[in-house]
Amino acid sequence: MIPKAELHVHLEGTAPPELVRRLAKRNRMDLPEEIFGDDGNYHWTDFLHFLKVYDATAATIRTPEDYRDVTYEYLAGCAEEGAIYVEVMSSPDHSAANGMSYANHQEGIVAGIEDARADHGIEGRCIVTCVRHFGAEQAMEVARQVAARPHPLVSGFGMGGDEAGFPPAQFARAFKYVADSGLPCTVHAGEWAGPDRVREAIETLPVQRLGHGVRAAEDPALVQEIVARGITLEVCPGSNFATGIYRDFSDHPLARLRADGVKTTLNSDDPPYFATSVGREYDEAAEHLELDDDGLAGFTRNALKAAFVDEPTRETLLARLDAGAGGKSP
Repeated sequence: MIPKAELHVHLEGTAPPELVRRLAKRNRMDLPEEIFGDDGNYHWTDFLHFLKVYDATAATIRTPEDYRDVTYEYLAGCAEEGAIYVEVMSSPDHSAANGMSYANHQEGIVAGIEDARADHGIEGRCIVTCVRHFGAEQAMEVARQVAARPHPLVSGFGMGGDEAGFPPAQFARAFKYVADSGLPCTVHAGEWAGPDRVREAIETLPVQRLGHGVRAAEDPALVQEIVARGITLEVCPGSNFATGIYRDFSDHPLARLRADGVKTTLNSDDPPYFATSVGREYDEAAEHLELDDDGLAGFTRNALKAAFVDEPTRETLLARLDAGAGGKSP
């Protein structure tokens, strides 16, 4: 089994229906049944509806213990699929809406990462994200919280939410604030909006990676700029198919981006909503892109080299990859 790594998964979006129901019972909450389909899985119709369902399920995560369990169970599942490193993106805005402080939010996630490492040998980090459609001032508040409470397992800053309605330049102040505190940054760009938003993101925000970024493929000059800047794309094919951005791998630009020299990685985004997992993303890429073990190990290597992690840990993870991939270094 090729060691895997994931850089783009929303922590609140990793909780499957069974866990969400368990958390709701623990917290004595009633769940709106319309968020589930007849098959028991999450039900949503378009991206904005998906965000509403996501918010409803995230509302069940209300205590540090809840965040610990969500984090731990996700990382444990990834380890079973051969993942050695995962960065989860957390949303303090969602926990604040449930009455939780940033300190308690962080406490629960850190406990989950540490417990998963102890029990399953998987290394994890947390990327704290602001939410576009909550506005620039709220993004700045999240940035202040992150900078004021540094932790070695909280290793980066990012932003998700409604990309089409909220251009990245609006959030430049929050990103600069966090970058000045010493944390690296990533941002969702080039998923629901086109290459112009990708260009705006890399020109106005201090980012080393792009969440998704695949719409850059529509502008060859932009692709070459991404290559020249050494920016890594956190590609989520299964998510793109589920949301209808692309039909399938024959339509998806991942193969073209790789051929053009872009550093790409494989990620699950919100796995229970999109019927995927980090293991499935690797399996699907192997089948549809006709990749051998060296090709798959290349995705992991790209992820580990772009990971927001300290250098000793990075070297340890790369050594684990080499050992697991038969010592090959593509």
